[in-house]
Order: sequence, then structure tokens, then C-alpha cells
Amino acid sequence: MNMVLLCFLWISWCVMHSLLIDVSVVKTIQNHASGLIRYYRLLYNGLSVVTLIPLVIVTRMTEGQVIISWEGYAVLVRVLLLTTALLLFKGGARKYDLQYFLGVKQLQTGEEHILLSDTEEFTEAGVFGITRHPWYLGSLLFLWSMLGQYPLPVFLAVCILSIYLLIGTMLEERKIVALYGDSYRRYRQRVSMFFPWKWLVRSLQYYWGKS
Repeated sequence: MNMVLLCFLWISWCVMHSLLIDVSVVKTIQNHASGLIRYYRLLYNGLSVVTLIPLVIVTRMTEGQVIISWEGYAVLVRVLLLTTALLLFKGGARKYDLQYFLGVKQLQTGEEHILLSDTEEFTEAGVFGITRHPWYLGSLLFLWSMLGQYPLPVFLAVCILSIYLLIGTMLEERKIVALYGDSYRRYRQRVSMFFPWKWLVRSLQYYWGKS
């Protein structure tokens, strides 16, 4: 497959995925077809998976020069990234409700929660004191460590998905600030979006204070 066409398909998937979960779309459904909102997340996830699978298959079948290869000592880096990603997923799951993420809980409550949880508190417990978006960060790390080699088609797809995750995170931050205001702004001041430099500074200060 032509690389330009492949990139277009991946970008189109990202745009579709983003638009369908936009607040304005959800509000429109709530205002004009409130009975459907309980099924929305489930249908959204189903459509995302159904359209993603053939795109992944086509990308994997498309030949191209290997751009990244985790070999030698680099394998240790890959294992570290992959392990960190899995720990971030596990840590995030302690707050995020998987049933909300899948759309099962909405069938019971008829409500959609942007925080994927019944609680609206911004706690710094566990991994949420290190990064504000453990699943987004985990997804980024997983994308770049899930394979031993990244041929050009896969490399391009991962680049597009990485950019999409970064943009998606920033857009989600705007939604959360609009909904929760100062409570989230205070949390944002204390905890980093992705790279945990604020946590590192606090840890070093604590360590130096103990010395």
C-alpha cells in the first residue's frame, strides 16, 4: 500500500475516534436522544475496534524498511518501557472504572463520566501522584515497545497514534478544566501531565531533607 494512503487512513481513524467522543456530540445525544446515551460508549468502543482491526492488519502486511530495531542492550530498554507501561495501566485501573471505559456501567446508570469513575476527586494516591494521565502515558510507552522491530508502515502508524494521544490528552485537559475548574487546576499544579518531573523534584527534596 502507498505510504501516503496508509497515513491518510490512520489520520482519518484518529479524527473519527476523536470527533465521536467530543463533548458537543455527547451533549447533542443527551439533548435530543437521551435514551441512547447509555449505549453510546459501548457503540463507540465497538466501532473503534471494528475499524481499527483491518487497519492494523493492512499496516502489518505492508512491507517497508525497518526504521527501529530493539537489539542488543536496547532490548533492556524495551523491556523497561513495556514494564512501565503495564504498571501505569495497572495503577490507573485502581481509579478508572473499567466498566465505564468499556461502556458497561453506562448501561446501568445512563450517565457518561469523563473521568471514567464515580468519584470526582483528583487524588494523588499511587500513580496519580506521578502523572495525571497514566493510561495515556502507558499507551505511548506501549506503542514504542510492543514490537521488536518497526518497519516503515508501522513506524508511521505509531508516530500518528503518538501525536494523536498527545493532542487528545491536551483536549481532554481542556474538557476537565471546563467541568471541574479550580479543583483540577490545583491538581495540575502539583502533578505533571506526562513526564513526572514534579514528582521527581518532590522526591529529591524529600531525600535531601532526610540527608
